[in-house]
Amino acid sequence: MRERVRAAINQLFDLDLPEIGVEVPPRTELGDLAFPVAFELAKRLKALTGQKQNPREVAARLADEIRSSEGVARVEVAGAGYVNVFLDRAAYLTSAVREPEPAEAQLGGKIIVEHTSVNPNKAAHIGHLRNAVLGDTTVKMLRAVGETVEVQNYIDNTGVQVADVVVGFKDITDTTLDQIKAMEFKDDTWWTNTRSDPNQPPRLMESREIHKFDYFCWDLYARVGQFYEEDKARLQLRTDTLHELERGEGETYEMADYISQRVLGCHLETMLRVGIEYDVLPRESDVLHLNIWERAFNLLKERGAIELATTGRLAGCWVMRAEEQEAKVDQQVSKVEEQDGNDEEESRHEADKVIVRSNGIVTYTGKDIAFHLWKLGQLDIDFYYKPFYKYPDGHIAWITTTDPSEDDPAHPRFGSGAAYFNVIDIGQSYPQHYVKLGVMAVDHDERVERSAHVAYEKVALTPAAVERLGQRLSEEDRQRGAIGMSGRKGLGVKIDDLIDVLEANALVEVANRHPELTDSEQNETAHKIAVGALRYFLLKFTRNSIISFDFKEALAFDGETGPYIQYSVVRANSIFRKLADAGIDAAALDLATVSRERIAELFAGEGGDDLWSLVYLAARLEDTLRSAVASLEPAIIAKWAFQIAQRFNLFYHNYHILSEPDAERRALLVAITSIARRQLIAALDVLGIEAPERM
Repeated sequence: MRERVRAAINQLFDLDLPEIGVEVPPRTELGDLAFPVAFELAKRLKALTGQKQNPREVAARLADEIRSSEGVARVEVAGAGYVNVFLDRAAYLTSAVREPEPAEAQLGGKIIVEHTSVNPNKAAHIGHLRNAVLGDTTVKMLRAVGETVEVQNYIDNTGVQVADVVVGFKDITDTTLDQIKAMEFKDDTWWTNTRSDPNQPPRLMESREIHKFDYFCWDLYARVGQFYEEDKARLQLRTDTLHELERGEGETYEMADYISQRVLGCHLETMLRVGIEYDVLPRESDVLHLNIWERAFNLLKERGAIELATTGRLAGCWVMRAEEQEAKVDQQVSKVEEQDGNDEEESRHEADKVIVRSNGIVTYTGKDIAFHLWKLGQLDIDFYYKPFYKYPDGHIAWITTTDPSEDDPAHPRFGSGAAYFNVIDIGQSYPQHYVKLGVMAVDHDERVERSAHVAYEKVALTPAAVERLGQRLSEEDRQRGAIGMSGRKGLGVKIDDLIDVLEANALVEVANRHPELTDSEQNETAHKIAVGALRYFLLKFTRNSIISFDFKEALAFDGETGPYIQYSVVRANSIFRKLADAGIDAAALDLATVSRERIAELFAGEGGDDLWSLVYLAARLEDTLRSAVASLEPAIIAKWAFQIAQRFNLFYHNYHILSEPDAERRALLVAITSIARRQLIAALDVLGIEAPERM
């Protein structure tokens, strides 16, 4: 209809409006589409003719022009100049029943989505999962609208966090690399056979039970923070370790490499539990050691994008020359939180401009610029690749390497994207701005322009959640609405722990409702419900909303939740199952046997507006997807899925297909059920949620 309205404007007024606004009226009696375009037209016509134009009269002329359009039942002018379009319901339903055509890509080329990127130094927590779920859903959104997507999970294996865990193993627990490799975790306890007494745990663990390597590192990382607090001079251990990691050789580097890869394996297992997979795992160490950073550094110097500071607090540092941009950035970024583990004294704004520190260490911003230039194929350099993780469906997550002998020629072609989207928390907006400036300084083209930082607010904990984790709170903390998670304090909800609790709660419900199912079927159903609850909880909030995580809300199965939407699909499936049990062939209830006149009559009869509103909402999934992709906002799809689930549940209660005596009306109800079910399943697929057979 937008194109028809655009053509009518051109025909009537010889004007070309690139943007045609359209709204969906709140009630069906007001129409199905409302075009407020007459107001803009009146302004433009006045500018051209010098005479005042009445928007309502302009709207009336436009309504007359589009009234005869195919698929339009009638057109009315409302208010001061709205053109309200009422669609031909019978024609629309006939079209909606058909399987949709595959979507055609709008951006074109390969889109690279980088998400998760958890530091491989400890177990991942619920804050990391928000990043991963947002990123994974963004990937699914893009693919649903026809785009080709490459999924990257950047592995920062040379940063402060990994360095600190290495310090923990070497200087707190006095553990060698061979001893770390021998550590095994079984039956919810861990043991290592390399000590003189295999029943005696390292000093770190005391009497706690740990069942995964990344859990062990979680506690160790928190202990390192205390270790530094006790003696600030110990921070030199971190600096020395960072230098050894950047050199890429020696015992310390080998220890960090093993730890980071083992933790990464734990992360991939964790993310797979919620249906998240990756294509390639680029490692920061390889960015440094394959001359990718060196190549980018030279290009930045050649373009004059960076300069060596000779005076002031940043003397000896290579910094971005972007002073003219800072006023703009200050307006865009209202707050920048301190990065976890950053002990630098300079202001955040100064620090984010630094590309290479005076001690020679490359900053996150510098390494990110190099990596993003590679993403867009602007460095004419590539990594070597080897398989790292094989998923149950056979898909392989590849990891980068510096060793040519490890390169597997079977790997896909990675990088060289047409655009990139980076899912990174909002606290990194300022450094991400400098990353984009650096990339644009080397090669300013449309690929960089359409690339974006997909920012999101962090996940905090409610006081109740903190206390449930066994942490003591002061009275002042109890009065606060939210408490930030901190890996250094060991404060956070581990993803695996949360999934375990969700699955256990869901299993109780499933076992009570369906004792006839086998244990395996009950566990599979409980898992799908748990994933649905968790993913929807993280997606229903807009990206710029801070989530205050609470166990009770996340575990709820009623209201605006994933299980509520899953149950709508289960109900739709039950309708077709009950028809089959009653000996009624749903396929024989073909809407094609019902005349358009009869369909129009049914829609115009009792309850017709309710039936039409469900059909019309269901058919708008494609528009919803396009809107979500345009704003990179998965919450739009989550809200749409909840709305249609509500509409369908009302439909389920109000219309009884099995007992419907009118065969043509029954065919209409079956068609509506089929459309709603198909669209609900499609939306849940994009959200990464699968509906079980029974709930």
